[in-house]
Amino acid sequence: MAINPSDVSQLRAVTTRALSANRKLFLGEGIVLVILGLAAVALPPIASLAITLLVGWIFLLSGIAGLYTTFAMRGAPGFVWALVSALIGIAAGIVLLIWPASGVISLTLVLVAFFAIEGVASILFALDHKRELSGRWGLMLASGVLDLVIAGIVFVGLPGTAAWAIGLLVGINMVMGGAALIAMALHARDAATV
Repeated sequence: MAINPSDVSQLRAVTTRALSANRKLFLGEGIVLVILGLAAVALPPIASLAITLLVGWIFLLSGIAGLYTTFAMRGAPGFVWALVSALIGIAAGIVLLIWPASGVISLTLVLVAFFAIEGVASILFALDHKRELSGRWGLMLASGVLDLVIAGIVFVGLPGTAAWAIGLLVGINMVMGGAALIAMALHARDAATV
């Protein structure tokens, strides 16, 4: 099936207009991500601990909500399993809040998997932008490759890397992702003025 050049041109124009219309949102999100990322890179152990505590609160609150829902719908099928699930969420949240260091290795493994998957997705996203927009897609590609490299390094260095890895990984990812969003916003601004 041959691709009609006018269809490609039309798609490029539609995509450019959509990016131009939302460029301030991309720019704002990119700036926030870069600032938060630099803070996490500067203080990775503190960022790791903060993220672990945040996950602890999420587990605890979702477990409490699940427990409430389970008892509110106790006549529904699966009551016992819903109860077990809610209690596990509450227990995991309490453990992470009381002993956050115990969850750092597990969270590091989850984060390594997340960054590996996000790296592949970012690379594919960049390649799609290369074909459609032909502008500033290189930072997104670099972000994806960097995600894959860092995920590999942290995985190979476990358990020693767990103390600082979460904060550093999140920080680097935020800086690169924020830089990519800023670059896309600037490209959209430039494309809108042409």
